[in-house]
Amino acid sequence: MANEEAAVLAAVGPRLRALRKQRGTTLTELADTTGISVSTLSRLESGQRRPTLELLLPLARAHQVPLDELVGAPAVGDPRVRPRPIVRHGMTFLPLTRRPGGLQAFKQILPPHTPADPQPQSHEGYEWLYVLSGQLRLRLGGHDLLLAPGEVAEFDTRVPHCVTNPGPGPTEVLNLYGPQGERLHVRARPSTG
Repeated sequence: MANEEAAVLAAVGPRLRALRKQRGTTLTELADTTGISVSTLSRLESGQRRPTLELLLPLARAHQVPLDELVGAPAVGDPRVRPRPIVRHGMTFLPLTRRPGGLQAFKQILPPHTPADPQPQSHEGYEWLYVLSGQLRLRLGGHDLLLAPGEVAEFDTRVPHCVTNPGPGPTEVLNLYGPQGERLHVRARPSTG
């Protein structure tokens, strides 16, 4: 671990020199921009001075690069979620979250006229759904609603409910589901300070 840190720190000086030369900036110009003395900048670039956050922050600003680039931070892992489809009762569910528990997000695809014989179900939790395309019939307690693209429904899943696709084409829905007591919070406008 100490060897890795030493290697990262040793690479900062040459990286700083390369950035400065690439931009055609002299040590004096960089000193004027950052407020760091020419001798300190020279020692940083040659590896005779250990880089500190107080020195690296103004240098990152002056070179207009992220701090990660100055220190050669490792690349962040691939953030993409690669969902494995789950098919139930003719409907396809694509998980959009990786963590078990808490709020879950998934895309649901309902072929036309599915499910064939829906029976309202109830269970613990809270659900929010957004119709992306097609039509969605939501039976919720005593309500029978037809939702179009762009429409949203939010409900307690302890109320008996079921969703179907009454339309001639597929329906795509974005679902957010959470355990009972975890409701979604939407900020309608930015908070003021």
